Amino acid sequence: MSIRGWLECDETQLTAIQEIIATHDDNHYSNGWGSPRRHINWTHYVFYGADIRESALDWFTEQIREIARIPPSDDDGDLVQGLFLARHEVEGTTEWQVRNGQLFNTPADIRHHYLDE
Repeated sequence: MSIRGWLECDETQLTAIQEIIATHDDNHYSNGWGSPRRHINWTHYVFYGADIRESALDWFTEQIREIARIPPSDDDGDLVQGLFLARHEVEGTTEWQVRNGQLFNTPADIRHHYLDE
C-alpha cells in the first residue's frame, strides 16, 4: 500500500502531532514522516510518504485519527486539516480527508486514477 499526503496545522498543534508520531514510532514506517527544513510563514505542514504493508494500516490510521482530534490552540478554532492518497494494489486509490476532527475515507476522484497505473 502506498500512502502519501500532508497535514496542515499551527505551531502548537505541530508539537502535539510530533508527540503523537513519537508515541507510535516503530523505527521503520515512522521514517515516512517529514516536514520542511525551515518553517515558512504561518501554516505548518507535516508530510507522509511511504509504502507500507497492509498489516500496518491500522497503526497508521490510528495516528491520523489521534492527530485529527487535536483541539484548536487559539481563538480561531482551526483544527488540523489534511489530505492523503492511499493506493492499494487491488482496491485502487482512496482519499483520506482529515477535517472536522475526524478521518474521512472515500474513493479517490477519477483525476487520481493515473496513480494506479
